[in-house]
Amino acid sequence: MIGWMSKHDQRFELLADLGAMIAGEVELDDLLATFADRVARALGADRATLWLIDAATGEIRSRVATLPEMPELRVPSGTGVVGHVAQSGELVNIRDASADPRWAHALAQQIGYRVASMLSAPIIRRDQIRGVIQVLNKTDGYFTDRDEEFVRVLAEQIGRALDYTTLRGDDASRGLSVRGRFNHVIGRSPAMAAVYEMIVRAAQTDATVLLHGETGTGKGLLARAIHVNSDRRHAPFVHVDCTTLPAALVESELFGHERGAYTGADARVIGKVEAANGGTLFLDEIGELPLPLQGKLLRFVQERQFERVGGRETLTADVRLVAATNRDLAAMSSAGNFRSDLYFRLRVVEIEIPPLRARGPEDIADLADHFVAQFSRRYRKGPLRLADSGRAAVTAYAWPGNVRELENTIERAVVLAPGPTIGAKDLALERRAPQPGDSQVSIPAMPLAHDAHAAPADGITLPAGLSLEEAERRYARAVLDREDGNQSAAARALGISRNKLARLLKS
Repeated sequence: MIGWMSKHDQRFELLADLGAMIAGEVELDDLLATFADRVARALGADRATLWLIDAATGEIRSRVATLPEMPELRVPSGTGVVGHVAQSGELVNIRDASADPRWAHALAQQIGYRVASMLSAPIIRRDQIRGVIQVLNKTDGYFTDRDEEFVRVLAEQIGRALDYTTLRGDDASRGLSVRGRFNHVIGRSPAMAAVYEMIVRAAQTDATVLLHGETGTGKGLLARAIHVNSDRRHAPFVHVDCTTLPAALVESELFGHERGAYTGADARVIGKVEAANGGTLFLDEIGELPLPLQGKLLRFVQERQFERVGGRETLTADVRLVAATNRDLAAMSSAGNFRSDLYFRLRVVEIEIPPLRARGPEDIADLADHFVAQFSRRYRKGPLRLADSGRAAVTAYAWPGNVRELENTIERAVVLAPGPTIGAKDLALERRAPQPGDSQVSIPAMPLAHDAHAAPADGITLPAGLSLEEAERRYARAVLDREDGNQSAAARALGISRNKLARLLKS
């Protein structure tokens, strides 16, 4: 279809699509997989290459290219036309590349591809050069002034896009640093590298995946990464938070209902399962699903068949299932609180998501920088950065609430930041190093109100030896007390729903 489009239409669609392409948690190499070919077609050229400057080495690397001769090109800083553009920030339009004094003849001989006309534009963001977009060999003459104008706009759009990916641009230096394998999923630690490898393998199949990890580790983001990198990426991704489903309506929410199925059901409504047909159904916090419904879910997991509430017709849905939990489903199965047959069906591929404290200081610092940039844009605070004291504070803290707690902490600090830097005091993090022989566990994440029964002001102190369930209940109660009984505020502080908070308090 693209072949029938005018050059103007192709250029407009390319610019529009570039903005949409960065919305998914895709692999960086897949993010712009067709990008080079589309740029070349839109400009009536033979080839196009997106070069990015590696902040660590200063090299210029061909990140996305029409390059059948070799998988990647690396050019030293200042070498060739691309090196000149990357160094000077000038747009260069050349009619005869081999006659240009900046042309790298040795590199051209290595590739074995003859270049005549060439159009190269710098990718600049916040006054720093991040890379170069380069288009080779105009098919009907030379690159025009209109081509130059389009490439400038395209380079500007690419620079804006790079701000929202895991390619980080440091305002103080040239180039970009890769922070993670997936767009929007940040982390370079060995622990996360193992997760990425599992996600890539799982995404290539339709196997059911169980994501296990503490609250706030980013299970939802990784579930979407599995979907976006699978063959189902263009179909729906339907997220079901099992903690927010009212017990009486869980079955209807999942499988839908027929008209007249119960009081108030005045129309047929399809459930989340049908809505996800052809795509991915993400069951978040599957451990909260009521036991009576687990049997019906098991049937669907096994056969992909179900009935709407109040209906007799057996329906089918072609969905890929991804489930997530912070609970120990194996222990719950042994205790009779979760069906063991459903548990085994869900864990065809089980991926353990590491807590933030196990990912190392580099990942914590990268995430903190990401959130500072994100919230600075959202709240129009201008350029903000972590001061050395702030960076030391975030990397030293244990983050019991994981990435979600870090995100909330940074957001608060950005909103209240009095100047261009965020220091340790702005983060308001209190640390208590455990002492030998302690008989209590101190959780410094949530200070309590000062009253006769409150824990010390620097944290919530719980007796050692509590079960996880009882520790969660007491922690939730303490946070509720701190919020003067306001359940909505307590739920927000804990990063959970009001329904889940109510269940924790009753348990």
